[in-house]
Amino acid sequence: MAFAATAGAATSVCAQSDKLTPMQERIQVQQRRLTSANVEERRDALMALGAMNHPEAARAAVPALNDPEAVVRVTAAHALRALSGADAAAALLPLLQDKTEFVRREVASALGNTHSKSAVQPLIELLSADKESSVRAAAAMSLGKLQDEAAVVPLVNILSGAGAPKKKSREDDFVMRSAAQSLGLIRSHAGVAALIATLNNEQAPIELRRTAAESLGAIGDPSALPALKSATDSADPHLSQTARAALRRLH
Repeated sequence: MAFAATAGAATSVCAQSDKLTPMQERIQVQQRRLTSANVEERRDALMALGAMNHPEAARAAVPALNDPEAVVRVTAAHALRALSGADAAAALLPLLQDKTEFVRREVASALGNTHSKSAVQPLIELLSADKESSVRAAAAMSLGKLQDEAAVVPLVNILSGAGAPKKKSREDDFVMRSAAQSLGLIRSHAGVAALIATLNNEQAPIELRRTAAESLGAIGDPSALPALKSATDSADPHLSQTARAALRRLH
């Protein structure tokens, strides 16, 4: 009787296995690899799940967001692209509190690709509160991708230097450039004044002024015409060229 029961159970398992689609079988193979003690194998399994570009494969990657290794958590974050924006954001948002800068930065970047409005406020908080400039820059760029008006004032504050450290660094300049670029992506006229002030500020880094000119061209507000015309006479040929291109967009 015991043998019969065992045989029956085995037959049932085989029958269930036979019902799996080819995609499900591929996913199961990678799920088994996620239990490996080898970090690189777990990471490779997540990359394979992400490459399938299928919601079921993405869901199979979600548990790896809690992996003890930072590189595995990050790889899992980028393997969720096939999930709906809301589901991906819900899975990713807790990792904005991760202790590792690398994880917070990459998760902030991944949230920009979810197009989920639920990510806007957490990214705004990260933009103003995180101690690492790389994380703040990633948050700024993702807010631009999400194109939500609620991000305009926080981005303007970054661009105007509100709350910036007394001793600014090149990393802080990068955060400001990210904010300027995102204002251009959002295309809100509420960001124009700050972008004009940045473009007119000859003490600002030239790369930041060029980004401000590009964003003014993208927004297309006529009030930017005088600043852009003035910038065409800049001694920096790249800024001059960028300003001319922005003027063409306005016209």
